Amino acid sequence: MPAPRLFLAALTLGAAALPALAEPAAHDVFGTFYTEAGTSRVTIKDCGDGSPCGRVSAINPNSLEEGVTPQDVRAKDGEPVLGLLILKGFEKKKNDWRGGTIYDPENDKTYDARIKRLDDGNLQLKGCVGPFCQTQVWPEYEGE
Repeated sequence: MPAPRLFLAALTLGAAALPALAEPAAHDVFGTFYTEAGTSRVTIKDCGDGSPCGRVSAINPNSLEEGVTPQDVRAKDGEPVLGLLILKGFEKKKNDWRGGTIYDPENDKTYDARIKRLDDGNLQLKGCVGPFCQTQVWPEYEGE
C-alpha cells in the first residue's frame, strides 16, 4: 500500500505550492509609470526587502514654466524632485500593497497609500487622509 501514501504526500506537497503559483498579478507593481497628470514618470523598484519603492525618474519638460529644466524642479524643502523617493513603506497583503506612503512634492504632503497592478498593466494608487481616499491610475511607461 505505499502507492496511496505516495499519492497523498504528492497531493499535500502540490497543495502547499498552490499559493505561490496563485499569487495575484496585483503584486507585480515594479516598473515605470506616468503619473496620472502625465507631468512625470515614477520608477518602482525593490527597496531591498522585496517591497516596492518609487522614485521620480523623469519630469516632462513641457509641463514646466519656460526656462525651467527638470533638474531645476525642487520640492518644498528644496530637495531635487528628479530622483526623489515618493513611494515607500509598503507591506504585501492578499491582493495589493498597503501601509505605505506617497509623498506629493508639489504640496509637501505625505499620504497613506496602497498600490496594485491592474490587469491592463497600469498601476492603481490610492492616497488617503484618514477615511478619505483618492484613486489614481498611472499608465505603464513602455519606453521610447
